[in-house]
Amino acid sequence: MTADERLATLLASEPYWTARAMQEQGSRFYRHLGAALEAADAVNRRLIYQTWPDALWDFHTRGLRLEAQEAGAAGTDG
Repeated sequence: MTADERLATLLASEPYWTARAMQEQGSRFYRHLGAALEAADAVNRRLIYQTWPDALWDFHTRGLRLEAQEAGAAGTDG
């Protein structure tokens, strides 16, 4: 996947899971950046994604795993 494709994917996705992964699994810097991502409007979210593309992609994939785990856990509650 190219950098442009990754950016497009990040921009099209809900930032909640990426931000959550950053806040739960990241260093102090990335925990704060995750909070900023969650609070950011679209323009600032794009800026964050463009400034740290590799790290944000990594946390995006971690966020997808968190989402899947939580969905699986929710499916076993009923």
